[in-house]
This record gives sequence, structure tokens and C-alpha cells, in this order.
Amino acid sequence: MSKKIFITGTGTDVGKTYVTALIVKKLKESGRNAGYYKAAMSGNERRGDGTLIPGDAVYVKNISGISQPLEKMCPYVYEHAVSPHLASRLEGNPVRMEVVEQGFLEVCGEYDYVTMEGSGGIFCPICFDEEKIWLEDVIGRLGLSCLVIADAGLGTINNVVLTVEYMRTHRIPVKGILYNRFHKGNIMEEDNIRMCEYITGLKTLACVEDGATELAVDAEELASLYEE
Repeated sequence: MSKKIFITGTGTDVGKTYVTALIVKKLKESGRNAGYYKAAMSGNERRGDGTLIPGDAVYVKNISGISQPLEKMCPYVYEHAVSPHLASRLEGNPVRMEVVEQGFLEVCGEYDYVTMEGSGGIFCPICFDEEKIWLEDVIGRLGLSCLVIADAGLGTINNVVLTVEYMRTHRIPVKGILYNRFHKGNIMEEDNIRMCEYITGLKTLACVEDGATELAVDAEELASLYEE
């Protein structure tokens, strides 16, 4: 049976896709059959034939080296660089929970370790007009535990604590935090991480420096975070 986990961020543009790609790469290079999935992607460019390129999926595929077909990675791809609920309002094709679930189950049927990436931060409307779907509804429907990606820089204490407290209030399991754009020896960033650990009680799984091509975490430890 497939093991899986959900990756969320403390907000937009914290490097969630970048770190997710390194996670999938670590699993793949350790000999595990790894797959990727995302419910909805916004801000994508078009091919010459007019079809949309699932940019996050392309990035993860290229960095990780997995052979998973792009069309199996994300059921909803939008051009506008806005929240999925607004993108679908502008472009049509609103997200349907049953479609997201079916696509996820298909990926789980083909891959032993499935990493699902969220859109934006933890409080993200996926669909609003046709039906109300929040990111936490997707996580709950699929029965996933989560890892949080945060920027190591200024403001991260507030962002991490608010994200984690929201997730705990809404009974979303959180297993640990990965800090992106980390600069070793930076007193503020190192203190940010120490404070986040103290306040949340969550373990720091990895600190990812700018330009890193490998995730500094043991593959066995990483794989142990995934659940059936």
C-alpha cells in the first residue's frame, strides 16, 4: 500500500515547490518508487498549441528525475497567477473534490511514496463558487499528515506559529518543518528556528540553503514520515 504525505507552506513564494522537488529527489535516489501530486496549479504558461504547461510538475519532475507523466501529476492547471478558486472563476473548470481524489488514488496505485503539494499556504480556497473547498478539506478527505515549508528569514516566527496553531486547531497532523533560504551562521535565522522549535514543539527536519541540490536529511528518516 502506498505511503503519502502533504506539503504545505507558511505562505505563497516560500519555496514550497523547490523543497518538495528535493524531497521527491531524495526518495527517488534512495531507490524508492516516488510520485508527485498537486490538486491545482496556478500561474502557468501555454505551449505553442495553447495547452497549459503544469509548471510546478515540470519543475519537480526535472529536479527529482522521476518518470511520472505530467498529466498524472495535477488535474487542474490554470493560467492566472492567483488562488485556484479565482483562477477557475476567470477560466472555468472549477475544482471538484471527487476528481482530485480519483487522481490521487490513481497515483497512489502506481507509486509507493506519494508527495502531495498544496497551493499557497494552509488557508487556501481551492473552489468557492460552485462549492466551498478549502485546502484543509482536501487534506482531510485524503487522510494526510503534513510537513510545513517556511522561509528562514525575518517574520518566520509569526508565520510558522500561526500556521501550526491553525493546523492544530483544525486537527491537521503536522510532523515537522523544513526551513528554506537558510544561511548558516546567520544569527537571526538560527534564532528564528530555535524559537519556532520552542513555541511549536515541532522538529526541524532540514535547513535548505540557497541553491541546494540535495536535501540534508537521511532518506530513511524522511521515508518514515510517510503514512499509509
